Amino acid sequence: MSAAAMRGGGGGGVVGTTTSACKRLRQLFSGVLSSSSSGGGSASGGSASGGSGDLLPPILKCAGALNAYTALQAHQAGFDMIYVSGGGVALGSMGHPDLGITTLDDVLTDVRRITRVVPPTTPLLVDIDTGFGTSQFAIKRAIKDMISAGAAAVHIEDQVLAKRCGHRPNKAVVSTEEMCARISAAVEARTDPDFVIMARTDALAVEGIDSALERAKAYVDAGADAIFPEALTELEQYKAFREKLGPTVPILANMTEFGKTPLYTGEQLKTAGATLALYPLSAFRAQSRAAAEVYAAIINDDGNARAEKELMHTREQTYAVIDYHAYEKAMDDAEGS
Repeated sequence: MSAAAMRGGGGGGVVGTTTSACKRLRQLFSGVLSSSSSGGGSASGGSASGGSGDLLPPILKCAGALNAYTALQAHQAGFDMIYVSGGGVALGSMGHPDLGITTLDDVLTDVRRITRVVPPTTPLLVDIDTGFGTSQFAIKRAIKDMISAGAAAVHIEDQVLAKRCGHRPNKAVVSTEEMCARISAAVEARTDPDFVIMARTDALAVEGIDSALERAKAYVDAGADAIFPEALTELEQYKAFREKLGPTVPILANMTEFGKTPLYTGEQLKTAGATLALYPLSAFRAQSRAAAEVYAAIINDDGNARAEKELMHTREQTYAVIDYHAYEKAMDDAEGS
């Protein structure tokens, strides 16, 4: 671990570091899209480095992280990107449903904590729902604050302000014109030209595939760098988005569990034209089950001896994630000098 990281000086609020994270994300997108169009790259998986001659995975993989600790775990596991989910903030940090209740500051708190410890080589994508307000000024503030906090990208969606989870019923979307105005405001607010603005459309469930395709094209024309078509139900729909948008626009595939979209492999998604596979709440759902099992074991066993042996990370495994001993050594060295 670097001295800067030990001091808590990761990506958050550091303009140079934020810029490098944005550039890194652009390189990742460019590398995978170029590989796809040329038929090159590697189908072996692993993290994409984007350098000259480096092998690329069949698709970029982005892991949702509930907090800084799980973001470090995702980084160490080899994910290409980290994701802060609006649903994850609502559920994990606030304890309420993902129904547009969280605020910009709620999300920024988690973003800053993650970018302080995860290096910019693993860029951060952030869910900003509909932009955290009713005006373009609110959207512009959100973009500027996200860049200052160290994010490399955001996605903004075309649902109405009283939004719902993308995989739940009774969603409603704003007009294409209103969503394009949201995108234009986001683009205008960029203080870093490499910061990525991704547009999410929930129109498939509301208006059908033809409308969703037309919206996606309009959003790119309005300045969106990438497209997130939410809650697709078959691979052919990803192929339709790729055909509509051409070979250079990154397309995100949301592989959230227990949702509307089947859980495809990276190779299936890449063949269908997707660029990035998102796993927004996979770790959260596993952690939720693990916590429930540990709590039940302690109650049922009248103690935690079995849970310690069978259900927990050891102390040393936890220390390895945060490089605890390096911090401790730095303290010892400072006290001994």
